[in-house]
Amino acid sequence: MFFSEITGLTAKELVKMKKELQASMFEARMKNSLGQLANHTVIRNARKDIARINTALTGLATGKTAASKAPAKTAKKTAAKAKKKTASRGKKG
Repeated sequence: MFFSEITGLTAKELVKMKKELQASMFEARMKNSLGQLANHTVIRNARKDIARINTALTGLATGKTAASKAPAKTAKKTAAKAKKKTASRGKKG
C-alpha cells in the first residue's frame, strides 16, 4: 500500500482499515508463534501500513498533509546547499 492510496480516504475509512490491519497482524503473529506462518513479511508490511494510516490520520486531524510538506523541506535544503557552494567558490579565487 502506498501513501498516495491512503490520502484520498476519509477518517472513518482509515480507522476501519486500521482495525482490519491490526486484526490481520494479530492473526499473523499468532500463526508465526505456532510456526504456521509461511511468509513472515506479512507482519512487517502490516505494521508499516498501520504507520502510514496513523500518519494520514494525524494529517487529517491537524489539517496538514505530509505529502505536500516533504518537497518544500527538500527544496529548502537544496537551495541552502547551492548557496553555500557558490559562496565558497568566490572565496577561493
